[in-house]
Amino acid sequence: MSFTIHQVGEITGGKFLQKGNTLSIIRHLLIDSRQVIFPENSLFFALSGKRQNGHNYIQDSYQKGIRSFLVSEQVEVEKYPEANFILVKNVLKSLQQISKVHRKQFDLPTIGITGSNGKTIIKEWLHQLLQKDKKIVRSPKSFNSQIGVPLSVWQIEKEDELGIFEAGISQKKEMKNLAKIIQPQIGIFTNIGAAHSEGFKT
Repeated sequence: MSFTIHQVGEITGGKFLQKGNTLSIIRHLLIDSRQVIFPENSLFFALSGKRQNGHNYIQDSYQKGIRSFLVSEQVEVEKYPEANFILVKNVLKSLQQISKVHRKQFDLPTIGITGSNGKTIIKEWLHQLLQKDKKIVRSPKSFNSQIGVPLSVWQIEKEDELGIFEAGISQKKEMKNLAKIIQPQIGIFTNIGAAHSEGFKT
């Protein structure tokens, strides 16, 4: 599954700051400039958080061959003449929206796993038990956050027969976001403990 750069603009509701290559096809979603493998087909998300600002890594990503960027700040686009820049209000929400649209393309039986701990172990157990009978797509490592889940779901391909994804939360309303991305038919709770309890009343 892939999207054209114009489809990315439509899905995110973003504004093109610059169209460097209108023929770009996006097959890989990237949040870390150190992990560039297929630059010509990658879309870099300039995520901003408490510790890092992805906009600071645009130059590094461009030098490594990335030519499509999703940003939430103004960029001196003239420095990157071959690049596509799409300006959105919220880069994280745009990442999630792209993955939601991708997920809807597949009628895939899916298991969602959540709980205070044990999610990754149960995911890997299920994979071991079922991999002989099904072609399975699953969360890599412990990708269960608001960023990790959309990156995991983006891996779904038409050949897959079962999805197994983790979902972890620390604040209210986060699970609602993740459920819309994963769209599970089966839910598994490992347990409910005190982890991240500061984000909830009870």
